Amino acid sequence: MSHQTPGRSQRQTQQRDAIWQAFKASGRPMSPAEIHEHAQQAVPGLGMATVYRNLRKLEREERIVPVHVPGEPDRYETAKAAEAHHHHFHCEVCGKVYDITGCPGGLADLLPKGFELTAHEISMRGRCEACSLASE
Repeated sequence: MSHQTPGRSQRQTQQRDAIWQAFKASGRPMSPAEIHEHAQQAVPGLGMATVYRNLRKLEREERIVPVHVPGEPDRYETAKAAEAHHHHFHCEVCGKVYDITGCPGGLADLLPKGFELTAHEISMRGRCEACSLASE
């Protein structure tokens, strides 16, 4: 049986809690770097390796899921947020990804005759509100 010092176990819990709180506070898919930036506010000195290790663990526990962004590294969102069918908007200026509610529907009508649609993902690109205002 392995024994950890209470300080190390408590530090690991604080780190993991800070990472989880970053998800809850953002309300949108985030990159590992964004998660790191948010979680570091609660746990100064938090390393990127710790963020990646915890992301892998949270994904194995099915508490988070990857959000695939074409041509970009994955972002992550809570599994609860992913339960509801939605799509994503990727800001080409700041790189942030946002959830989009709703779905255009009727996509099966676009398929060639005899094809069957089993799933779809829509990823929109452009500038978020903050980046659009900054460019004016």
